[in-house]
Amino acid sequence: MEPHALEISNLYKHFGPLEVLKGVSLTANQGDVVSIIGGSGSGKSTLLRCINFLETPSDGSITIHGEQIALRREKSGSLVPANRRQLQRIRSQLGMVFQNFNLWQHMTVLQNLIEVPIRVLGVSRDEAVVTAEDLLRRVGLHEKRDTYPIFLSGGQQQRAAIARALAIQPLVMLFDEPTSALDPELVGEVLSVIRDLARERRTMILVTHEMKFAREVSSHVVFLHNGLIAEQGTPAEIFGSPQCEPLQKFISAIH
Repeated sequence: MEPHALEISNLYKHFGPLEVLKGVSLTANQGDVVSIIGGSGSGKSTLLRCINFLETPSDGSITIHGEQIALRREKSGSLVPANRRQLQRIRSQLGMVFQNFNLWQHMTVLQNLIEVPIRVLGVSRDEAVVTAEDLLRRVGLHEKRDTYPIFLSGGQQQRAAIARALAIQPLVMLFDEPTSALDPELVGEVLSVIRDLARERRTMILVTHEMKFAREVSSHVVFLHNGLIAEQGTPAEIFGSPQCEPLQKFISAIH
């Protein structure tokens, strides 16, 4: 039996006295597209950042493709990764796409895509370039491969960021509000790329405020409210017949 692509168990995260995540458990199978929705401050981005350890959880466990990330508790009570090599290896299997692109501005688009495969994964330069150019064709940016990010539109930068995340051939793709920093006319080109990835049955965890898109591409939708999963289910269940009052109010507010 194939292991879950991602398994989160009883995850907590606090910043000092502020408890942002209060015991979140979530499972994604290979090929699932899980959309995480909720109001501002509900913990959506924090959950995503905990998955790839941009933030270290305060408690709980994260398992990627059957391998649990080893953690140990310090005398102060805080959790820290117990095995840095394991963490680096597992993080190299997670592709992350941020709100604000996070491309390296001193590198061309092509250089952005080949940097991690060469330096972290040990891929040869020739192989990395072939893969990168293929990905740039797929996202419609091959002619921009020698361009620096500052000369790209926001939509082009985000498409380049998606290609860069794909260049490591990740087991799971993580998207943190990938269209929130874009002008409205540029949103569609980025959603089109993500839609194509969903058709390929890429495993994706997608924090988004694009509700129509979430309903269209998701296999599963999670509604976070005050740091907890208040409700989860299929897109038809979540958007068509919400059960809990906070989700009902959230759905009515976006219509």
